[in-house]
Amino acid sequence: MSAAEIDAKRQSSRVSEPLRGIVLKVASVCCFVVMATMLKATQTVPAGEMVFFRSFFALLPVLVWLVGRGRLADAFATKRPLGHVVRGLVGVGSMSLGFFALTRLPLPEATVIQYASPLLIVIFSAVLLRERVYLFRWTAVLIGLVGVLIILWPRLTVFSGQSTAEDAEAIGALAAFTAAILSAFAMLQVRTLVQTERTETIVTYFFISASVLSLLTLPFGWVWPSPQQAALLVGAGIVGGIGQLLLTSCYRYADMSVIAPFEYVSLILTIIIGFFIFADIPTLPMLVGSVIIVASGIAVILRERQLGLDRSRDKEASTP
Repeated sequence: MSAAEIDAKRQSSRVSEPLRGIVLKVASVCCFVVMATMLKATQTVPAGEMVFFRSFFALLPVLVWLVGRGRLADAFATKRPLGHVVRGLVGVGSMSLGFFALTRLPLPEATVIQYASPLLIVIFSAVLLRERVYLFRWTAVLIGLVGVLIILWPRLTVFSGQSTAEDAEAIGALAAFTAAILSAFAMLQVRTLVQTERTETIVTYFFISASVLSLLTLPFGWVWPSPQQAALLVGAGIVGGIGQLLLTSCYRYADMSVIAPFEYVSLILTIIIGFFIFADIPTLPMLVGSVIIVASGIAVILRERQLGLDRSRDKEASTP
């Protein structure tokens, strides 16, 4: 669950325009897919360098938006600077591994493995935050993780002594799954931050901290990008920033449970782009695992919606 999603749950006074919310969500998904495509197209650029360009140039549209709404000062007002640093560290780790996976795996596969993150959030919420999780959600999560395993299993040949290319794909698959784990931890941190911080504050400080922290990877082999690579890197950052703004806006107009399933539109887009731009042909395990993960994710979302409705009824019934 992103900062935008959590913050949206607190905005009971928003205008209800589900279609507008869905359009904004799909537009944000398209932006993030374009961003991932641009980053993958850079190929030889190290993941740490990708993180810098994606974060630093994402600040441009975000800052323009904040200035236009007269909320720039609010974005820098924080009560928990250390919390933003922790969020930045975990988020940068997740982003770096996710971008590394893009350089080693087909675009759809790198994308779908990270769909495990919402499932892992359920597990970590139960174990670390002591949230109550009932049998239905546990079942959906476990089935979803089986789908992840179906995708990962053919790639896990890193110690099998097979070809270098296969070993690189195995490392990429493990990197993508580790990125999903770190992303889940980052979202738990966001859950605590959103209690005192504005959404724009969380987003702004994350991009700033990610830009700074990514510079620590300079000694590990940054490359001087070609003009084409530089254009792709800058474009990825700007498009990613626009996608973040669209994501933040979409939850103002409809419930999270209505909008969240449209995240999976990215799977269709990445399969199409992967085929026509990178000549990636989806494998049977990837397709089967994807269907299982997506079905499990939607089941968790719908169950969350039902629990929310039940809690609302109970609250209304208890009101004198």
